[in-house]
Amino acid sequence: MNDNLAVKVEHVSMKFNMSSERFDNFKEYVIKTLKRQVSYNEFWALKDISFEVNKGDSVGLVGLNGSGKSTLLKTIAGVLKPTKGSVAVYGTVAPLIELGAGFDYDLTADENIYLNGALLGHSRKEMGEYYKDIVEFSELSEFMNVPIKNFSSGMVSRLAFAIATIGTPDILIVDEVLSVGDFRFQQKCVERIQAMMDAGTTILFVSHSIEQVQSICNKIVWLEKGNMVKYGDAKEIAKEYQNT
Repeated sequence: MNDNLAVKVEHVSMKFNMSSERFDNFKEYVIKTLKRQVSYNEFWALKDISFEVNKGDSVGLVGLNGSGKSTLLKTIAGVLKPTKGSVAVYGTVAPLIELGAGFDYDLTADENIYLNGALLGHSRKEMGEYYKDIVEFSELSEFMNVPIKNFSSGMVSRLAFAIATIGTPDILIVDEVLSVGDFRFQQKCVERIQAMMDAGTTILFVSHSIEQVQSICNKIVWLEKGNMVKYGDAKEIAKEYQNT
């Protein structure tokens, strides 16, 4: 085995069963399901995807909406299990996929730091050591005792990003989160990702901004309707992608 390997994706395919009809309410859906009157259409979000990511690489996933980028990241993060194929991840993973997914919106920002940290596998003691850095990076010191149900989406994203990027995880998975919030904070996030890369963290990154991908990534996975078009050097593929 390659000792420098961070992620290995082998012949991964992901199938979803999409209902072919609409229902007026959940009760109608349950009744028809029990009577086996619901038909489904198969939808393959990913089709036979294979590639390897070495430690320290920064890999951008590009493609139009519906190409399978987020599904692929969730498969690598372990959120989804592939229908076919396998994913091997070597090292600790910090997934930043759905902002605020691990938050309890009735709890305060302070309480959610410890809750979200626990979900990411950190002890309360560890979170106490990182607490000051999280508060300073998120710029939310005045709102630590406020329930996050009162936060804007930008405030939630800042807190989520600050928690997910504590320490130096082996692999950071980032899905579209840098499109939330103001430009200054986006730049701050890019700088932190760059610092993590300099420290050896492997990055898997989705963004609609090909310029952002080029500035962060050294490799690109180009997806189209669930198929992998190309995988390789970021500059070469970005240039080809922009010309399509």
